[in-house]
Amino acid sequence: MVNCTEVRPGNAFLHEGQIYTCLNIDLNKTAMAKMKVKIKARNVKTGNVLELSFIGGDKIEILHLDKKQMQYLYDDGMGLVFMDQETFDQVSVPHDRLEWEMNFLVPEAVVTMTMYEGEIIGVELPAKVTLLITDCEPATRGDTVNKAMKDAIVETGLKVRVPLFVENGEKIIVMTSDGSYDSRA
Repeated sequence: MVNCTEVRPGNAFLHEGQIYTCLNIDLNKTAMAKMKVKIKARNVKTGNVLELSFIGGDKIEILHLDKKQMQYLYDDGMGLVFMDQETFDQVSVPHDRLEWEMNFLVPEAVVTMTMYEGEIIGVELPAKVTLLITDCEPATRGDTVNKAMKDAIVETGLKVRVPLFVENGEKIIVMTSDGSYDSRA
């Protein structure tokens, strides 16, 4: 347990049974009042960002999160199966924990797993991934006043807006933060 004023960006901590990562800390001390501490934090399991308020002197439990490189193998129907690249152990993560991440995972993709006391609590995707377009509507002429875009579906089932020149069967680079088109691969 440490004083709440000692938390730094990047630290993981436990608050009300939830695990958070500190994004920013703001200390405010006035002459007549106790120090007010506001920590902008991300819930590791849900990804929600919120602002937590403390009074100077409150204690927080700092946690050590383990990170490990794992390779995505396949979907077994109940969850996604990942393999530890050092020990070759396989672990299955339920679908409900990885709803957003499933849009970017293709077999043999390497991701960083975040674990606390042996339990997988999150998956860190790379900033950009390369995906194959499996279905793409043909380009329509005429709408070129604005940045002309069309819908395409990639191999994971994600629908992406792409420029008109992108064709079916091409590989594109997609941003994992919002699922938007970045460039051709």
